[in-house]
Amino acid sequence: MDHAPWTGHRTDHRTELRRAYAGGKLTELPVFAGGFINFGFWRAIPLDGPLTAEDRVASQAALYDLVLDALSPTGRSTLEVGCGQGVGARRTLLRSPARCAGVDQEPEQVERARAAAPDAEFAVGSAGSLPFGDGEFERLLSVEAAQHFDDLGAFAREAARVLSPGGRLAVTTFFAADASAAPELSRLLATFASGLDLPHPIGGFLDRLREAGFDGVTATSVGEHVWRGLDRWLELGPAPERWDRNWLVAAERGLLDYHLVTATKPAGSGA
Repeated sequence: MDHAPWTGHRTDHRTELRRAYAGGKLTELPVFAGGFINFGFWRAIPLDGPLTAEDRVASQAALYDLVLDALSPTGRSTLEVGCGQGVGARRTLLRSPARCAGVDQEPEQVERARAAAPDAEFAVGSAGSLPFGDGEFERLLSVEAAQHFDDLGAFAREAARVLSPGGRLAVTTFFAADASAAPELSRLLATFASGLDLPHPIGGFLDRLREAGFDGVTATSVGEHVWRGLDRWLELGPAPERWDRNWLVAAERGLLDYHLVTATKPAGSGA
């Protein structure tokens, strides 16, 4: 299987990220609600009847809970990479009221995060150059942000650097099945066509984590609890955009899937 990274950006990736996130308007779209910006984890939400905005918010909170459950429950320091508007950090502090930090490359998002979660700490920075010290955190998470990272290898190395020995990583988002899926994903989905989302192959990310020194690297498909719930919300929710419905199409064609990726920094390793 081809695990090569995607390099064929349709437009400037950085420009698309600024357009999407700096203005803070994504949470105003019907597909998102409650300050979260993720597709949701719908396992506990019935999909055979009406869906409410409360259901949508619950699905997004459940995605964070899925990731937090995959981390060590004893960790006293947590870093979120791609913290967005800080709602996830607030959720993290509810679950583990210890040190929580977040990083995002959009200064506007960092300001919003500081307002949403004043008990956490936030900094402007990129996934490939984290503004924190070696071995500073016991846990690292990223929720539906890695599809925006330019270089997953750099992210893996930085994650290994800022985690203490024995530290745990949990990342969830959608990944391409392999590099050959990229052209069809761009045809089906506007976010890939514009360059906002990058079709990183899942196998390549796992390789980068192992190369960075992580042990126990595992990818678990959770798409069965993501795609149909998202599609049902787009069907029933207000003013769905036609291209959004192609997420389920792409998943059913095997072009991409939603994964929970976990890994551990070896206990005997240095920073």
